[in-house]
Formats: sequence, structure tokens, C-alpha cells
Amino acid sequence: MSSRECSIANALGVVGERWTLLALREVMIGFRRFDQIVRNTGVSRDVLAARLRKLVAAGVLERRRYEDHPPRYEYALTDSGRALQPVLQALMEWGDRFVTPGPPPAVWQHRCGHDLEVRPVCSHCGEEVAFTGVRPRRVGVVR
Repeated sequence: MSSRECSIANALGVVGERWTLLALREVMIGFRRFDQIVRNTGVSRDVLAARLRKLVAAGVLERRRYEDHPPRYEYALTDSGRALQPVLQALMEWGDRFVTPGPPPAVWQHRCGHDLEVRPVCSHCGEEVAFTGVRPRRVGVVR
């Protein structure tokens, strides 16, 4: 197995499940409370509780108390969770283009007013990346 395949497999071990991705989507768009996530996704309470525990344990979300009596919590993105935003955006764009029939259910707009499209760019030169122009560079040994 190549190091790239291991990285993808490891990432999928954290976020590669439907309800996990839908819960992350909800937190990213501002629905941070358990009941809101249940309502907006249709996930069962038991399944959501397990997925949120896993995301907190993996450092993708953090649990924050917003009420003391009774104790209630909401979920916030960590740096790790915020780093997943372009991944979810790209997955949504792919689904809109190749999976979901008809017009997309939602289109995100950038603050400039134009529809947002995720495009990978080189962080060094700013050039848009076509994956025919990249190659892997081995940086570690995978065991």
C-alpha cells in the first residue's frame, strides 16, 4: 500500500462515514447543538452521539458547555475541523455535478458575491493545480 493510500484510509477512518460528514456540514454552517443536528440530518440520536464522540476524540470538534442548568453542550470546529471545510465543499460540488439530478440544492457564495467553486492552487506560486502536473514525493516510510 502506498503512503497516499494510507493517508486516505486514515482520514476515512475519522470522517469517512455519511452521518459524520453530515454532522460536520451542520457544524460548519452554524448548527452546533445536538438537537439541531438531529433535526437537520435525520440521524438517530444514538448514531449522532457516537459520531460526535469520535470527532471530539479525533480533535476535529470540541464540546463546549453553553448552559449550566441542566448542563448542555454545543460543538465547535477545531483547526483540524476547519481544515475540512474545502474538502466538504469539494465533495458537495462533485455530488451536485455527478450524483444529484437537477439543479444543486444549495450554492455557496463567496463574500465577493460570486458562486464559490473550490479549486486547488499551489501555495507557493498560486497556479491552479491540474493533477496531471503533480507527482508524489515520498517523505516518510509507511509500515
